[in-house]
Amino acid sequence: QKLIDDMLETLYSTDNGIGLASVQVGRKEAVVIIDLSDNRDQPLILINPEVVSGSNKALGQEGCLSVPDYYAEVERYTSVVVSALDRTGQRITIESDDFLAIVMQHEIDHLSGNLFIDYLSPLKRQMAMKKVKKYVKSHSQPRT
Repeated sequence: QKLIDDMLETLYSTDNGIGLASVQVGRKEAVVIIDLSDNRDQPLILINPEVVSGSNKALGQEGCLSVPDYYAEVERYTSVVVSALDRTGQRITIESDDFLAIVMQHEIDHLSGNLFIDYLSPLKRQMAMKKVKKYVKSHSQPRT
């Protein structure tokens, strides 16, 4: 429960984050949190989530807190069925054919060590990594 609370706090401390996977905060547990609500007060908690089925692939623009200030077209299922445990440990099944379907796939990918840039061509992935390095360099504090 503490991990989930900490992840929610981290997500809500961002300006535009809508999802977070436990591996993004250095944890091995398979936990995903997503909040697409306007007021950011309706989190979806997924523990040990897996995409059971997917259909209808399409390209859509994605970004990620792990790759700041970079967005790219990624092919994903537009309709998915995800199975997971909720915060209370109850088995849940979520069927989605809207934006939530894309976000769930994106966050579940993190649990397998995949970023959205892994789906890009080598050239686009290289461009993304250059942007990340530039971002890190411009946001790191000089040592004294």
